[in-house]
Amino acid sequence: MIVAQAVAPTAQLLDSEMIRQTLHQALDGKFAREKVLVLIPDHTRTIPLPALFRDLVSILQATRQLDFMVALGTHPALSEEQLCALVGITAEERQTTYQQVGILNHNWDSPDALTQIATLPQSQIQAIAGERWHPTLGGDVPVNINKRILDYDHLLILGPTFPHEVVGFSGGAKYLFPGISGAEMINVTHWLGALAGVRGTIGIKKTPVRDMIHAAASCVPKPITLIALVVVGHGLAGMFVGDHITAWEAAADLSAERHILWYDKPFQRVLSWAPPMYDELWTGGKAMYKLDPVVADGGEVVIYAPHLSIVSHVHGRYIYEIGYHVLEYFLKQWDRFKHIPLGVLAHSTHVRGDGYFQDGSEYPRVNVTLSSQLPAEDCQRLALDYADPNQIDLSEWQNREAEGVLFVPKAGEMLYRVRTHTEAT
Repeated sequence: MIVAQAVAPTAQLLDSEMIRQTLHQALDGKFAREKVLVLIPDHTRTIPLPALFRDLVSILQATRQLDFMVALGTHPALSEEQLCALVGITAEERQTTYQQVGILNHNWDSPDALTQIATLPQSQIQAIAGERWHPTLGGDVPVNINKRILDYDHLLILGPTFPHEVVGFSGGAKYLFPGISGAEMINVTHWLGALAGVRGTIGIKKTPVRDMIHAAASCVPKPITLIALVVVGHGLAGMFVGDHITAWEAAADLSAERHILWYDKPFQRVLSWAPPMYDELWTGGKAMYKLDPVVADGGEVVIYAPHLSIVSHVHGRYIYEIGYHVLEYFLKQWDRFKHIPLGVLAHSTHVRGDGYFQDGSEYPRVNVTLSSQLPAEDCQRLALDYADPNQIDLSEWQNREAEGVLFVPKAGEMLYRVRTHTEAT
């Protein structure tokens, strides 16, 4: 059930007073004398978190304990300085006004930080996966989650919903799995998404991965409330507060209206500019995912990220070992790659996109060029094309849509699609 919501008129955003009123309507008098953990995104998601952090701390001042945890998944932990910047407070405020509020990192790869709350049997995962099932998904999956949740009376999720390459639309229970989960759920959900492919997943509300996440979330032994946000630019187009399924569904519906740009024809060439908030290719790959559906067969996506110098802080050694390849490249040579974490293999296939592997040769649907601080020899090792960012003239990409060239100045959140005949009529 949705207990409070606010939706801005088309092409408008909610003002700060409406946001506060909605939060008050939903949360006033809630969680008094309770211990509450709020799950929040890191800096790779756009959200007006500083204002929302202050609002929530003020509204929930009757709680016995109020802490915030960054749902990092496998992203690197944030320093104390970065945590303060994330929620928009100074170091002095951290030691004074907010000294009683915990701001925590999730630690996905430390067994001591996790607890197992359930097991998803292989038969259930196979039923959820349906036609996407593949033996490489493995057997039973332990549902491990950050054990700190057991110290709280209530979990409150605060996060945006966007079209997403793995789960269809992000947000909601995704802040539990993979947000604060262990490696097993992270790997299997991402590989299940890879088996479906980006174009078969992104911007689709009901997906096998979402069903698997909800199955795991049903095992969480704490009540969950969701504040689902639909972010446009740096503001909010909508806010839905309620149970984590109903509120997420409403946010996904609004995201489908606000975050998908439709075109009548595909483009031959796309320059997709990854913003600085993606500080590694692990997240900067969104510049490919969100544009892949609008690229013509045989076309090219240039991931333009002149600031980027890292493939992945956590998984780089694996990615350099395997490179970026289409799904069949791995499935048809499984013995070579079965030691690689499934989540890393999934990332590889998402960046490379659709294609096939036949007679020892790989045939990707589109060409992917990386234009960053990574040198040409690194791109060759990663099986990506290379372009020197200093040699790219952005003016040559702009205002050429009629010629089949698309320029995207801030890629990674808006989804670009081509209308089918049915959608066009």
